Amino acid sequence: MASITIRNLEDDVKQRLRVRAAQHGHSMEEEAREILRRELGEGAPARNLAAAIRARIAPLGGVDLAIPAREPMREPPRFVQE
Repeated sequence: MASITIRNLEDDVKQRLRVRAAQHGHSMEEEAREILRRELGEGAPARNLAAAIRARIAPLGGVDLAIPAREPMREPPRFVQE
């Protein structure tokens, strides 16, 4: 697990975090972890690259591409021992 240090945190923010943690029965550290998990979407499925590209291009209307016909597979090479 990683750890971070937050410097220059305003006193009023720290006080609100302390109060919020007490209301939820957590330490300030646990409350901060909960806030980060919720805001950063812990457990949210990662978007795959194809979906990200599709979402970016979709508003442009898309493109129809011709798909070439498949050709038969070639014969595999034959290796001869001498």
